[in-house]
Amino acid sequence: MTVHRVAVLALDGVTPLDLAIPAQIFSARPETPYEMTVCGLGSTVATTAGFGLAAPGGLDEVRAADTVIVPGFEPLRTPPEAVLEVLAAARDRGRRVVSICTGAFALASAGVLDGLHATTHWKHIEELERDFPAVAVDRDVLYVDEGEVLTSAGVCCGIDLCLHLVRRDLGAGPANEMARGLVAAPHRDGGQAQYVPAPVAVAGDASLSATRGWALQRLGEPLTLRALARHAGVSQRTFMRRFTEETGTTPLRWLLDARLGRARELLETTDHSVDRVARDCGLGTAANLRLHFRRVLGTTPTAYRRAFTR
Repeated sequence: MTVHRVAVLALDGVTPLDLAIPAQIFSARPETPYEMTVCGLGSTVATTAGFGLAAPGGLDEVRAADTVIVPGFEPLRTPPEAVLEVLAAARDRGRRVVSICTGAFALASAGVLDGLHATTHWKHIEELERDFPAVAVDRDVLYVDEGEVLTSAGVCCGIDLCLHLVRRDLGAGPANEMARGLVAAPHRDGGQAQYVPAPVAVAGDASLSATRGWALQRLGEPLTLRALARHAGVSQRTFMRRFTEETGTTPLRWLLDARLGRARELLETTDHSVDRVARDCGLGTAANLRLHFRRVLGTTPTAYRRAFTR
């Protein structure tokens, strides 16, 4: 297995949670090719939580990396010239350059985002638009994938983006296994809204998570909005409103994403025919599965299987 070197570049004022996400997901495991190093400009990096963080790597490790990830940092300011140079050089060499949350400001300062779509924490969207007019800022997304340059919205959206990278590199199976270990959603489409104005449910509040779990166990069955609302014990209108408030997407869009994720895992881990995979994941026919694969993933089920079968 070819080693894929990941450098997590922690700037002074790094947000600990933003840093912990890629450090956890890309830490070395026997079943994955990743070799992760936390890098900084000095041996210790200041964090927003008031403690110092040891950074065993430096800019040399960033230059040698296949993927460079910049976590969010505060207060926002232009990073040192050496950081800008190493980020621009990574982009010029065709390396993958990624930001989480306000890390997008470092990429933008280095010119990495010029002419591309990007996002950041919703609180800083207007600032990114104002300060970097060459960047096409997407307001209502969890993350943006521009090929070798990827950006995410605030904090936990970094989990979605990092799992998306694993899915791109290794397939849905390993990404879903990591998600289970993190007790995270196995797949959230980057196009979902990053900011949901409803309050987060607390213990004792009604939640539709049980209905989502019920649906995930029955993807191969007909699942209508009426059936989902009936399981939740609410009207269809109430179910639609609450589901969108909780997840940032509609029930049918969420269901399609879940079925495509299941299809990807079946293609990777079984030798079932495309027809059977389509039936088992609830998309009905091979033609329908091919249609959604082409539209969402830009490939066919057969080509996907060739690329990710282990």
